[in-house]
Amino acid sequence: MRAFQNLFNQLDQVTGTKAKVQALADHFQGVEAGEAAWALTLLLGKRRRRLITGRRLRDILRDRGGLPDWLIDDCYGQVGDSAETISLLWPAVQERVKASDPDLPSGDGDMPLNWWMDTLLPAISTRSDDDQANAVIWLWHRTPLDQHFIVNKLLTGGFRVGVSRGLISRAIAEAFDLEESLVVQRLMGGFEPSAERFRQLTACATADEHRSSGTPYPFYLASPLEPDRLLETSARDWQLEWKWDGIRGQLIHRGSGVYLWSRGEELVNESFPELVEVAKALPSGSVLDGELICWQQDAAEPLGFDQLQRRLGRKSVGATLKRDCPMRFIAYDLLEHQGVDIRQQGLRQRQQQLAALLGSIEHPEAWRLKQSPSWSIDSWEDLETQRNKAREHNAEGLMLKQAESPYLSGRKRGNWWKHKLEPMTLDAVLLYAQAGSGRRANLFTDYTFGLWTNAEEPQLVTFAKAYSGLNDAEILELDRWIRRNTLQRFGPARSLKTELVFEIGFEGIHPSKRHKSGIAVRFPRILRWRRDKPADEADSLQTAMALIEKR
Repeated sequence: MRAFQNLFNQLDQVTGTKAKVQALADHFQGVEAGEAAWALTLLLGKRRRRLITGRRLRDILRDRGGLPDWLIDDCYGQVGDSAETISLLWPAVQERVKASDPDLPSGDGDMPLNWWMDTLLPAISTRSDDDQANAVIWLWHRTPLDQHFIVNKLLTGGFRVGVSRGLISRAIAEAFDLEESLVVQRLMGGFEPSAERFRQLTACATADEHRSSGTPYPFYLASPLEPDRLLETSARDWQLEWKWDGIRGQLIHRGSGVYLWSRGEELVNESFPELVEVAKALPSGSVLDGELICWQQDAAEPLGFDQLQRRLGRKSVGATLKRDCPMRFIAYDLLEHQGVDIRQQGLRQRQQQLAALLGSIEHPEAWRLKQSPSWSIDSWEDLETQRNKAREHNAEGLMLKQAESPYLSGRKRGNWWKHKLEPMTLDAVLLYAQAGSGRRANLFTDYTFGLWTNAEEPQLVTFAKAYSGLNDAEILELDRWIRRNTLQRFGPARSLKTELVFEIGFEGIHPSKRHKSGIAVRFPRILRWRRDKPADEADSLQTAMALIEKR
């Protein structure tokens, strides 16, 4: 554990990219494979099963330490984190809190991180009631004070550290003399923390390691359009595509298996069985990159994202849902053809092979696999005209791709750009506020907004929450206003005087039976503080419904 603690301290103290990469590389080289595997898992920040809740740990500290509720609550409200709250309060009570031997697994000296994660902490999590409380106190007594924060973070499953996946991949590549792209590829599809898996990750490359695997390729991501860079090039050198509003995925047929992966590296075969079935008609050794969309067979445009949400996370899909939300895979690109990785070929060449591949499929539901249309323009003056047609196709905007570009990994600027439509907007009244988390735990940064009803005596009804869009100065100013203008408190939330108006932007809007307002919006955020507008001039639900009708 000491080695991981030292790594955490280094990453927390340095700011330069090179220093962080070096610290990571040194750690991965300097510890055993099992410990390195768990360090990698934690650094990647993947969601893990919570062993004990933060609330449970705070309750143990309160009950065994004899601390009042208000002290625990105020400290937690100030720092916004259970692990940090406990690590700050424990020194004040440790002398008066006793624990008997809980008969837990024990080791000699400084045990490695994998022993903590595989053996000790799970053993504590299986205890119940007083036995568990005694085991936690015993653990706190035997943990050095400088390790309390990390140990409690590991218990609650909330460990996070400020390093990106890209830095981690680069560090592993440098530590084990590998190509960074190979490390990125091997991390796709998830990483299980074991010594064997870490040794596989860091082994030398093999010629055929993709051919029998269901592992996807790293996704190539577009960057927000930088018009000045685009204008330096000829419009004829670019392809335009619709930016569809679905879930990015890769559809793979290798050997006897079909695999449908989301961009979030989740295998989603069970949620979209009809796509898996039709993909069996693809030749083995095919990998398609595209979008999962609800789209009726004979319809000109897809259904909205709200319909797709009905399919997400399902382990089984009934006939009614299949009928109401029929799935298509709209293919953008072909990454592997006849078992050969073709990502370094030009986009135009890959798409020609994609068209031939999809045209050769023999299956009664081949309509579910469709190539996304692409076209070109003669002049950049035509670009905005094309973008403004996106809503007619129920798309989010345009994609611009350099016609001869290879398929890279991650967000590499220059070859692929996204040019989204301007967001839809409504002016809404601030109704509720709640404190944030992390470094903003002592500030009100989570806001709920309302629109006016269409009744004879209009009332405000909530329609969206937003957490971003204000700068630091505005957040501080608004926090002071919230504290002065609170009407009621409901746990961590406060209801406020209905005086302030904000312009809220969002990507989509649709009817919703789950919300009191009858509408739901996608990706809401604050665009600006409407200091010029009184609350009674904010928008109404009627205005929101008009946006739905215009979709």
